[in-house]
Amino acid sequence: MLLHTVLAAFVGTGLMTLSSETEATVSGRGASDSPGRAVSRVVELLGGQKLGGKSLKVASTWMHWVYGTGWGVVLWVLLDSELFGLSPLIAGIAYFAIVWGAAQVLMPLLGVAKPTWSYGGKALATDLWHHAVYAAGTLFAWWLIPIAASGEI
Repeated sequence: MLLHTVLAAFVGTGLMTLSSETEATVSGRGASDSPGRAVSRVVELLGGQKLGGKSLKVASTWMHWVYGTGWGVVLWVLLDSELFGLSPLIAGIAYFAIVWGAAQVLMPLLGVAKPTWSYGGKALATDLWHHAVYAAGTLFAWWLIPIAASGEI
């Protein structure tokens, strides 16, 4: 079930990417480099050089996908009957809260962004939307993957 849940988080990350890139294009804002700046900050803390230019862009893309996919482990813990064993609905709500809350803590902790609410209501609503797309998409994929694998679709 772990691999299935991590795969679902990969799908959720893809849906969040579609959501955020569509919104960025429509609103005219540039793509976020926050994931890359977070990687850069960790690299700096470990004694490496700050990332910039193409390296920062590549790090942003990879970190976004690795980070989003990795959160599948948390959903697995929430759903697994031998661990938390939450119902899918309760697990999905908890998952959204944990993932969104972690972003509000980790980015400021690394010094790469302020908590989303400090940018105003529109930014907060947008960020909540993208994380809701991610969490709902991940949970939907988690539900759909075994059905698709069984050939029932």
